[in-house]
Amino acid sequence: MTRELPPVRTVGPGTDLTPDEAAAVRALAAAAHEHDGVEALGEQTLLDLRGGAPVRHLLLAPPPHAAPSHGRPAPLLGYAAVRHADDGAAESAELVVDPAHRRRGAGTALLAAVRAAGDPPVWAHGNLPGARALAARAGRAVVRELWQMAVPLPAPGAASGTAPEGVVVRPFVVGQDEEAWLRVNARAFAEHPEQGRMTLADLRAREAEPWFDPGDLLLAEQDGRLVASVWMKVEPGCSAGELYVLGVDPDAQGRGIGRLLTARVLEHLADRGLREAVLYVSADDAVAVRTYERAGFTVARADVQYR
Repeated sequence: MTRELPPVRTVGPGTDLTPDEAAAVRALAAAAHEHDGVEALGEQTLLDLRGGAPVRHLLLAPPPHAAPSHGRPAPLLGYAAVRHADDGAAESAELVVDPAHRRRGAGTALLAAVRAAGDPPVWAHGNLPGARALAARAGRAVVRELWQMAVPLPAPGAASGTAPEGVVVRPFVVGQDEEAWLRVNARAFAEHPEQGRMTLADLRAREAEPWFDPGDLLLAEQDGRLVASVWMKVEPGCSAGELYVLGVDPDAQGRGIGRLLTARVLEHLADRGLREAVLYVSADDAVAVRTYERAGFTVARADVQYR
């Protein structure tokens, strides 16, 4: 069936998608999310559609006989994104196939294009059966696991604990705190392949998102110096809030600041009337997993990388 498909078209790196192409990718991702119950493309990949990112876009158009999907035209049968490091090496990829046209070779064609583009590890959000089958056919194995953990929120007004001596928690101020936050974030996530590389442009892009609220980004300072932060993400109309990023400067770890900020998140989200808190954490980050388990979080799903 793969030979009946049009060839995969490559855009970038160094060239951005057109607005219509980016809109087609977003529509494809939305259809897959609706069908699967799990997002097909991660937040960074969707932000990269705006342009200016070191990304190779792989586009698979439908054959002429393809039927519309979910009551809409299907401008794309599938899409893959290959993100490149500063040295040009391919470091990670994601792919999605239109739900109405799966099991017809599109995933195989996209994976072959990913392989030709540097063969980086490929994310599979939710590790759904189709992703597992595609990986098995391609001889790929899981090399990284990211857990989504969740906890029902307590009643509004739940106690958040006492701050360690000298630690003050305050909201983020746009236009004032970006550079300090980036420094601590880089130190806290020095070994993290994505979060630790966040730039000012990446931060500004998130500040421009509809969900961004500076009151949902809390900074912990000790003697006037930023030592930790916790960022919450609440999508408009959603009943769950995400503990988006929690980072503690290595010099300030072991003082209970991470536990304090985790508790503040649960209090903050509960006071907003939300029903559940979720977060993502590397399965092999034993210290963070223990912190979240003590707060009542349990594993809800796993995202994995195949290589």
